[in-house]
Amino acid sequence: MKCALTGHRDLPPDFNTNLLYDSLEELIKEGYDTFYCGMARGFDLLALDCLVALRLRYRIRLVACIPFYGHEMSFSRADREKYLALLSWCDEKKELSPRYAPGVYFARDRYMVDCADLVFAYCNRATGGTAYTLAYARKTETPIKYVED
Repeated sequence: MKCALTGHRDLPPDFNTNLLYDSLEELIKEGYDTFYCGMARGFDLLALDCLVALRLRYRIRLVACIPFYGHEMSFSRADREKYLALLSWCDEKKELSPRYAPGVYFARDRYMVDCADLVFAYCNRATGGTAYTLAYARKTETPIKYVED
């Protein structure tokens, strides 16, 4: 089964990474073996980092859904290095556009939902890309599971 990941770029200082890891491991035990990651700073890369660690114990497939070529160039140096290291662990790199264009992030989000049997989310705001992705998942009747705080 396939799972799309979505969450905020800015996480609270007390965000529980251990709970995220445990929640992802539970999804794997439920049969989810392919994970689509939007490759954004914050939740996406943190979830992918957990999945890379879990990959040492489970047979899972990681798909990087890159909104456009050079997406990571706006990241800080440290975040860009982390992005590139995590990208190297991905089994597939799906680049959705050769360059930035308005709407490219939303296109990435729709692509991930359309591929998924489940959307796994961290969302505590009613606006922004994560809220958009969850609204699209509800519209397409794709089940949503939330990281519990």
